Amino acid sequence: MQTKIQGTTMPVLDVQLEPNESVFSESGELSWMTASIQMTTHTQMGGGGGIFGALKRVAGGGSLFMTEYRAFGSTGVVSFATKVPGHIVPVEVSPGSEYMIHWHGFLCATTQVTIGVGFQQSLGAGVFGGNGFLLQKVGGQGTAWLELSGELIMKNLAPGEVLRVHPGHVGAFQTSVGFQITTVPGIKNMIFGGDGIFLAVLQGPGTVWLQTLPISRLAHQIAEYLPRTENRQVGPAAGGAIIGGIVGSILGGDR
Repeated sequence: MQTKIQGTTMPVLDVQLEPNESVFSESGELSWMTASIQMTTHTQMGGGGGIFGALKRVAGGGSLFMTEYRAFGSTGVVSFATKVPGHIVPVEVSPGSEYMIHWHGFLCATTQVTIGVGFQQSLGAGVFGGNGFLLQKVGGQGTAWLELSGELIMKNLAPGEVLRVHPGHVGAFQTSVGFQITTVPGIKNMIFGGDGIFLAVLQGPGTVWLQTLPISRLAHQIAEYLPRTENRQVGPAAGGAIIGGIVGSILGGDR
């Protein structure tokens, strides 16, 4: 197997597979492939919890299906492009060297790599809707390729060193890094600070990859320029919409 990352702002990963070699991704990640590549869809790859692992991913808002791409008869190439401007990062996975990645960060992997829900916290989602803050765990044995959005900043945390991060900027980190979600200190900071009310706290040792362009923030910026349908509301519905807007601004909504 040979791989090549091409491009700059919107890179693409080309994976050259020898006969009977394969990689897998979540369904819908394929960009293009040569004629000798055969696709097979499964509920889970790499022994990542079987049907129960797949259902857990779906409950968290993920995909039920994984697609395997295998070369038959001759060498073939399958390619995966990023969905937003950013970087493709290869990581070597083995027992004791596993990774937590943001919910949209898994691009593809060799077939002995496992992928599943690693962390889930509602962040008020039970009241205000949505799935809260989610991380995937990449384990098993092999190579995985991660998709991180925007520019990529690496931090090597020493034992006990603490980094506090807006949750949407958490791209990936080694599982040796301690992780928890906490609230922003101070009522005024929560209400008027404009940065949401939650922070991710990461504690070394281990490597952390930070992304400068959270997908949720990109979507928010684009939404401001989309045409809006004027739909005047009165009575209790209008009050609910106003309160919902205030709450949404406070929560910040980044996964």
